[in-house]
Amino acid sequence: MIKTRLCELIGIEYPIFQGGMAWVSTGELVAAVSEGGSLGIIGSGQAPADWLRQEIHKVKAITQKPFGVNVMLMSPFVEEVMQVILEERVPVITTGAGNPGKYVPMLKEVGTKVIPVVASVALAKRLEKVGVDALIAEGMESGGHVGEIGTLPLVPQVVDAVNIPVIAAGGIVDGRGLVAALALGAEGVQMGTRFMCAEECTIAQLVKDKILKAKDRSTVVTGRSTGHPVRCLENPFTREMDQHEREGMPAEELEKLGVGKLRLAMVEGDVENGSIMSGQVAGAVRRIEPAAQIIQDVMQSAEQEYERLSARFREGRA
Repeated sequence: MIKTRLCELIGIEYPIFQGGMAWVSTGELVAAVSEGGSLGIIGSGQAPADWLRQEIHKVKAITQKPFGVNVMLMSPFVEEVMQVILEERVPVITTGAGNPGKYVPMLKEVGTKVIPVVASVALAKRLEKVGVDALIAEGMESGGHVGEIGTLPLVPQVVDAVNIPVIAAGGIVDGRGLVAALALGAEGVQMGTRFMCAEECTIAQLVKDKILKAKDRSTVVTGRSTGHPVRCLENPFTREMDQHEREGMPAEELEKLGVGKLRLAMVEGDVENGSIMSGQVAGAVRRIEPAAQIIQDVMQSAEQEYERLSARFREGRA
């Protein structure tokens, strides 16, 4: 069985995080992932604090195992969200879109592990200095907001730059990705897109169908001119955004066009006019299945891949 420092740090059986995706990672999915032995993470996005508390209570009603909350630090509700996390004593938070440094002392006081998402070595070094517990090094293959460095070059550089555990994210869908991440020095992986097709995920069925039909080149990145590029499945909305961007529409106007589009897709099922945030691995997702089965498939295939590689090295055929 594959065990790493991450398992000991968080108290989970398997070194797998489920990405905290806004309008996707609700209490139902998070509880199923945590109950399955990995870390389920609620995606708080820009939701208000009352919504987050409701989702936390959903998770606690189903499982006693560790879970997390992803906090977008640019959310207008970030202060209220942090207060809920403190009051509910959430075991883990992951963060994005900013530096969580000012919140670290109070979170540690209640025993919450702080694990930011980073897309560069420089940010990884800064965050280690403020006392975070681990880091998620996320490559541009991931869905949603992305950086400019791929997972393969990013992860080992972050690993070499810090002493705390690193979780690899972006482009990981099965046990081969887990073994590759471990070979790069990571202590675990974070997966988002595959968990979108978990039975317990409450997103619109039309979105799941789009993921299952996706090919290797089905995702595109829009919004680079705004400084906040986003990877989504290509659809009429992304083509409209791309057209406006090429015509030089101001960043403020582009950002206004994107407001509410993620919810439009994930909750309302409008796969033509909504934003279907998804990673490049969408083309490798084959079926809808229980979250626990996804986790078992990743772990079993990782062990099989490890054994296959070990045998090849022993035989001198690597």
